[in-house]
Amino acid sequence: PDNPAVPIVYLVDLSSGAVLAARNEQRRFVPASIAKVMTLYVAFELIARGKLDPDAQFAISDEAFRGWDQKGSTMYISAGSRVRVDDLLMGIANVSANDGAVVLAEGAAGSTEKWVVLMNRTARGLGMRNTRFATPNGWPDEGATFTTAHDLVILARAMLARHPQLYARYVGKPGFTYNGITQSNHDPLTGRVAGADGIKTGFTNQAGNGFLGSAMRGGRRLAFVVAGSDTMAARNTLARELVEWGFAATSSRPLYAKGAEVGSAAVQGGEALSVPLVTGLPVRATTPVGDASEVALSVRYLGPLRAPVRKGETVAELVIAVNGMPPSSVPLHAAADVPKAEGLGRLRNGLVGLLRW
Repeated sequence: PDNPAVPIVYLVDLSSGAVLAARNEQRRFVPASIAKVMTLYVAFELIARGKLDPDAQFAISDEAFRGWDQKGSTMYISAGSRVRVDDLLMGIANVSANDGAVVLAEGAAGSTEKWVVLMNRTARGLGMRNTRFATPNGWPDEGATFTTAHDLVILARAMLARHPQLYARYVGKPGFTYNGITQSNHDPLTGRVAGADGIKTGFTNQAGNGFLGSAMRGGRRLAFVVAGSDTMAARNTLARELVEWGFAATSSRPLYAKGAEVGSAAVQGGEALSVPLVTGLPVRATTPVGDASEVALSVRYLGPLRAPVRKGETVAELVIAVNGMPPSSVPLHAAADVPKAEGLGRLRNGLVGLLRW
């Protein structure tokens, strides 16, 4: 599928890391409301760490109400009201609530500025090297907020791998009712295309029409970005065509379940000499339809790793090679913490290193 009216296109099989379609995937662009996906992800991280309670209530400040009452997409938070975090996340994810994103940022971090620091720190930790956030909601800011299609797929993969239950809870609902007002989700695929379940649209005059989406069928999950479109119709049509083509033109073979151990990495200066490597999502090999080529697998990392290593940290990748296709890769994560070695542990590791030499 192709449409020159949509300048940025990126389709990836997250199950294998295979890039199925790409155009300008490294070009920086203004994400508009797609920036809210990072606000959701930061919130999910805080919930997982026990630092944010979905049942907690945050008050809308006078400043937030004056600045964001019915400004752009909104969930119609009333002046002086308190809103559950659960409702804020629903509003942000499904009706693109600008006011909800600001209330969440102020309530969870103390200010939107402190929340933006968390967004950018998180982006750097994920390896989103061409992304910067300046607001929690993607409101036009003269280009201070920017990203790439490549980076947005990294974010989608992290959200799905680390927080599948929260993703299923909050993302891809048909709409949302708050304060007696029901609004529909503008997601063009969920409920219309088999397996589609999110993630987020975006539009401003500066950004054009964009969409970060995902769909899962038969154990395979595709993620994609279409962005910079002059029209919503062109964006929506190409998004549907991409998903249908991706599932129809390629097939997939299961390799590893989510969380499976696929190898280990050597660790230098740690209490352990190595750390097991596990998958974050189910891993499959992507091949052209009807292709029965053998699959070659290898683990790649810059090693040895230096302690400390944190459980869940992305430290390696599984490279998947199929005849006739470019190699692809999926992230591998440390299965355990490896603290720095002290005293006798450091001496033991030094002796083992000499024996290996």
